[in-house]
Amino acid sequence: MDFNVKKLAADAGTFLSRAVQFTEEKFGQAEKTELDAHLENLLAKAETTKLWTDKIMKQTEVLLQPNPNARIEEFVYEKLDRKAPSRLNNQEQLSQYMMDAGNEFGPGTAYGNALIKCGETQKRIGGAHRELVQTGAINFLTPLRNFIEGDYKTISRERKLLQNKRLDLDAAKTRLKKARVAEARASAEQEVRITQSEFDRQAEITRLLLEGISSTHAHHLRCLNDFVEAQMTYYAQCYQYMLDLQKQLGSFPSTFASNNNQSPLTTMQSVSLPSISASAPLPAASNSVVTSGFSELKAASGNRKARVLYDYDAANSSELSLLADEVITVYSVLGMDSDWLMGERGNQKGKVPITYLELVN
Repeated sequence: MDFNVKKLAADAGTFLSRAVQFTEEKFGQAEKTELDAHLENLLAKAETTKLWTDKIMKQTEVLLQPNPNARIEEFVYEKLDRKAPSRLNNQEQLSQYMMDAGNEFGPGTAYGNALIKCGETQKRIGGAHRELVQTGAINFLTPLRNFIEGDYKTISRERKLLQNKRLDLDAAKTRLKKARVAEARASAEQEVRITQSEFDRQAEITRLLLEGISSTHAHHLRCLNDFVEAQMTYYAQCYQYMLDLQKQLGSFPSTFASNNNQSPLTTMQSVSLPSISASAPLPAASNSVVTSGFSELKAASGNRKARVLYDYDAANSSELSLLADEVITVYSVLGMDSDWLMGERGNQKGKVPITYLELVN
């Protein structure tokens, strides 16, 4: 009991001594031991590293999970050491709405079919985004968080201890200056030697920890490269998915043209698709675009070679799917609609739209 009382009294005395020294320094009434320039630079570097690491980490979390409520939920489950419930991400939610709408409007309609195709692509993008989030969390966010919650906390603790040792040293120096009696002066000198030794030892410990910041930067650089590669993979996947989708939607231009009374669709006619040549005219369903060559072919009984201008997906078994730039044989069949011809490719044949063809001389 007596030992505990004495220890508490000593701790209280040390705290009071530090508080007095700190206050007098603030008012310019006491001298302050300055750290060497190298140690000050290391401390500044550590502080700057912590500041920007924290900002980058938080903004990356926002990038990977824009929903603040979802981020809070994930944080709570992480602290509870429990797995967060699985939920649809934004792309997957959009995919669900598009596919439900497409099925409601009818997969056999142009708009319904397009919505379903877009929904399938959004689902694939959502899956790719899940992989990006997982990879980014493991390879980038976790190392940054480990530094903030681990290494930097250790540095802060040792830095605070160094500050206390510095206050003890300066308080001892102040008492030495005020000592007038020889015995008191000898005791003060002994205290200065002890506090100086403890301060030097703590300064060395802090310096060694701070010099590890350079290794931290090197480690974070490797993590950053991993994150960039993950992003590159994600955006490359998204680009490929959208290219595939755009090619699929390229089979609907004649449908867009037939709805020319709707201004949004009129605007869409000016958008160039990968499967459509920039110099080629947009397809239209009107008979006014049928060239004299096709008119002669319909009037005759022979056949001609034709080059396909755009990709076309057959709507049913009576039609023939087409690939841009391929050459097929076309001919007219009695009673067939004026906008269509019969096309042959090897042993495959079916109806093809005239607006997707260009006769070869």
